[in-house]
Amino acid sequence: MSPETLITELQSFGLRLVDPRAGAQSRRGGAGPSDHKAVLVDGRPIMAPVHTATAFASPYVALKPDGTGRSTVERDGVPVGEIAFPPQPRFLKLQTFDGVPYGQIAVLHGSDVLATTILQTCIRYESRRKTCQFCAIGQSLAAKRTIARKTPEQLAEVARAAVLLDGVKHMVMTTGTPNATDRGAAILCESAFAVKAAVNLPIQGQCEPPDEDHWFERMRASGIDALGLHLEAVTPEVRARIMPGKASVPLSRYMDAFRAAVPVFGRAQVSTYILAGLGDTREAILSMCESLIALGVYPFVVPFVPISGTPLESHPAPSAAFMASILGPLGGMLAKARMRSADIKAGCGRCGACSALSAYEDAARQTAGSEPREGAPS
Repeated sequence: MSPETLITELQSFGLRLVDPRAGAQSRRGGAGPSDHKAVLVDGRPIMAPVHTATAFASPYVALKPDGTGRSTVERDGVPVGEIAFPPQPRFLKLQTFDGVPYGQIAVLHGSDVLATTILQTCIRYESRRKTCQFCAIGQSLAAKRTIARKTPEQLAEVARAAVLLDGVKHMVMTTGTPNATDRGAAILCESAFAVKAAVNLPIQGQCEPPDEDHWFERMRASGIDALGLHLEAVTPEVRARIMPGKASVPLSRYMDAFRAAVPVFGRAQVSTYILAGLGDTREAILSMCESLIALGVYPFVVPFVPISGTPLESHPAPSAAFMASILGPLGGMLAKARMRSADIKAGCGRCGACSALSAYEDAARQTAGSEPREGAPS
């Protein structure tokens, strides 16, 4: 089974663990990839669902790892590949100068990405009429696994320790939306400035598009190297149904923001997160991706993973076949445009752990590289 196929299957079906204690801790609730566990497939980090209803019934089982952290993956009792578990990060054993455990400030995504939700509250989440139906940003706060507001000083302290102790390579800063104006840009600026003063760590900032484009220059000047403006869904109908509050910021504002941000951050340094499986068709997603690539925006398409306790907890995850039908052509588009996840300075696209997209990118480039050049003998 090829790496891209195994990754696609694991992220659609989920993974059952014979030894749930293996490797780094799994995550439940909260923002970002939740109900997941980080594993390595062919050396590539992925976040595999392990706490979802789909995962509990998955045909894929990871056997107890050996002494090196490697484990055989079986499907219906037949070995289909191997995975490895990243070790538990050392920085998570510490606490800040003001007594907060580091794990309540930031966590490890994939194998080398420090991730934090600076503001664990959101004006969308506070109203069930406005909340994004897939979001669990309040769950980890309610369970006291995090704190509501991470200060710049706390973020700088944890980031420096994560680099020194665990070799973290880049950082993702996201935030709940605090208002309908800058939409989190100001919080990202002060946080990035503090981290960059403490350690030279590439940072991706993620927020809704601010109301004024001058924020992009401010974010770049504060030390943010890459920007994530996340669409999640690509058609007005699905956006209105799945995220009624966030849909008040129209697609036209996102496209204008992309056009303004790319010259500031650079080609492929602006990205967007698209959740496949919420109702958008394959054709709609690929059409949007084509438009985004033309603007210099990296479209990071990931399978939707239903999170327990959210309104969409019973919504089915997209099939592996559906994901392959999107990621295969998208990998070809990116290869043709010479956009590579590896060239992104920081963030979800560079990490790639929530999608098999980077594996499809590699496969598309290898196929293109194996084809004879025009005019060359075949």
